[in-house]
Amino acid sequence: MHVILGATGHIGSELSRILLARGESVTVVARSEDKLQPLRMMGADVAPVDVKDVQALRTVFRRGQRLFLLNPPAPPTSDTDREERASLRAILEALEGVELERIVAASTFGAQAGEHLGDLGVLHEMEQALARQEVPVSIVRGAYYFTNWDMALQSAAEKGVVQTFFPPDFRLPMVAPRDLAVVAAALLTVPEARPGLFQVEGPRRYSPANVATACAQALGRPVQVESVPRARWVETFRGLGFSPEAAESYARMTEATVDGSFPEPGSTLHGRTALEDYVNERCSGAPASPAHHP
Repeated sequence: MHVILGATGHIGSELSRILLARGESVTVVARSEDKLQPLRMMGADVAPVDVKDVQALRTVFRRGQRLFLLNPPAPPTSDTDREERASLRAILEALEGVELERIVAASTFGAQAGEHLGDLGVLHEMEQALARQEVPVSIVRGAYYFTNWDMALQSAAEKGVVQTFFPPDFRLPMVAPRDLAVVAAALLTVPEARPGLFQVEGPRRYSPANVATACAQALGRPVQVESVPRARWVETFRGLGFSPEAAESYARMTEATVDGSFPEPGSTLHGRTALEDYVNERCSGAPASPAHHP
C-alpha cells in the first residue's frame, strides 16, 4: 500500500492517478474529503486528515508500506515559515514508531539552511530530519514549477503582461509537476529502494521572456514581460495579499534563487513536458504532451 500525502495538490494528484492506473493500492491523504472523491472514484482509499493531527496521521501511515511525503504549503496570508515548520514537525512526529519500507519526499532545488527563506529553509530541515531516521529515503528536488506561472498566464490572457520577480532574461530550471510525479512513482515502485537525492527539471531551462513568448504564441497576440524591481519585491508581495512575514520570506527566497547557483544540467533528471506545451495547455485548454520517465 502506498500512502500519498498532499494527494489533492499538483504532484500528489498526478502521482495518485499514475499509481492507480498501474493497479497499485493507494491511500490518499488530504484535509478535504470532498477534494479526495475523484481519487476514491478511481479506486483509492481516502483519508481526510489534517497533517497536524499527529495521532490520526500516524494511524494512516501504519496502513502502508511506502510513503510519498509532501509538506503542504501554507497560505501566503499566514506566517508561512512558522506554519510549514509546524506541519513538518507533526509529520515527523507521526512517523515515529511506524515501520515503512521506504519514503519518497518532495523537496526543492536550492534547499538550504536559513531563517525566513520559505521552502528553501523548511525543506532543507525536512531533508536533514529524514536523513536521521532508519527508513530508506529518496529526496526528489523539483525545479521551479510551471504552475507557479499560472497567475502570470492569466494576466497575459487578460492584459498582455507576464509579471515576474525575476529579471526578464534570467534562465532557471523549471519543471511540470506531472514529471515530478512520474519520477516519484518510479521511486515508489522499483523493486529495491533507491535512497538518495534526485534533482528533476524540464527538457531545458527557461526565462520569463520565454514564458511571454510561449504565451504570445498560444494566444496569438503580443505579450510583454513586466519585471518587479528588487527594491519593490516585499511591497509587491504585500499587495498580492501576503502577510508581512510571508512577503519577507518570499522576497528572500526569490533573492536566494536569483543570486544562487543551480546544478549542472547534466547532473539532473529531465522530464519531457516542455514549457511551451504547458503554456499552450493552460491558455487554450489543449492537453500537453504526456510525460515519460526521464
